[in-house]
Amino acid sequence: MQYNPGWNNSSVNLLHVRAVGPSDTLHYIWSSIGAPTVLLVATESRSSTLGINWTQLLSPTPAGAIWIDPPSSVVYSTAVVFTKVFEYSEAKTLEELFYPMYDLSNFSWDSINHTLNHTALTAEFTGIPATDPSGSFSNGSLAFRVTAYEASGRDGPLPSLLHTANSSKVEFVLAGVALRGNSSKFVLEVATVEEIGVVQKLRSARSIDDEYTPTIFEMLSLVAESQSDSSTLSFLQWKATAYGSQTPRREDSIQCRSHGLQAANWTLPVSSIVHAYFGEGVGSTYTISAINISFGGEDGKVYQEKHYLSWSALLGFGQPPKDTFSPLVISITAVALGTPMVMLLVGSSVVLFAQRKRYSEYEPIN
Repeated sequence: MQYNPGWNNSSVNLLHVRAVGPSDTLHYIWSSIGAPTVLLVATESRSSTLGINWTQLLSPTPAGAIWIDPPSSVVYSTAVVFTKVFEYSEAKTLEELFYPMYDLSNFSWDSINHTLNHTALTAEFTGIPATDPSGSFSNGSLAFRVTAYEASGRDGPLPSLLHTANSSKVEFVLAGVALRGNSSKFVLEVATVEEIGVVQKLRSARSIDDEYTPTIFEMLSLVAESQSDSSTLSFLQWKATAYGSQTPRREDSIQCRSHGLQAANWTLPVSSIVHAYFGEGVGSTYTISAINISFGGEDGKVYQEKHYLSWSALLGFGQPPKDTFSPLVISITAVALGTPMVMLLVGSSVVLFAQRKRYSEYEPIN
């Protein structure tokens, strides 16, 4: 993990995570310049490196300020941008009342240098609005917690996402932010940037197994598919839940829904690492898609009571991890299905034996 490589100023945040494989390298570039963003770049070289022109990156025209050397080694690149947070409440007429949105490109972000943990491979981007007329953030903050992985495994805390060494986790956190309405709900807008010929699709997978995330049976994945061969290039994956506690339990669950994956009809902030890497072709050579993810049930009481919200998602290259039944669940299922069958066989044998014995009591007829 490298913090602001080639730059000695901590007034901006850029974190480079580099994973080297047998014949390739995966680059994750996280930054709060502009809106919070992560670039994902896959190369077919073990020695590919990140290049940054900091003067150009921090200028009004950052196009070309970020690149990968050698450029010919890049086989795929994409970006995920966390653009806005909306707050709304439902009136008695069932109409939704939206309050002024929080544009994350206008937030002031703390330096992540003091949150970097090179052992745990974690960092935290924490920010508040540059201007806060309502005072909602006077005792609160918004954060994106980032985790990289060295091997496959499963997170301990809920929602206990399954991960691989090719993936990273991002956790969206609202802590202490005052509501502007009774029982308000929040919506996070997420945008993706893809090359022409790559399409975003939203998949939903349901399972009867809630062993790792109690009462949650749905997994959602936003996947990038190649239109030429339908292969999956990258993904953003999450369980259909958020939590209202720093140490989440089942009762802290907050309903999570996704709304309307669609082509974005707006432009991303110019002063962002998206423009610095993809150039001026964003929106023409590259397509932007967006999805809204909402948090809160019908009454929104969990956040109202605890003033804490945490939503976790996994992102990475290739196919998203797929949960399978654990040996424990398989054993329980086998017992549950096998016991009635054994009882049926035993019962049938007893009945047949009893009937045979009854008929055998008669004397044979001469």
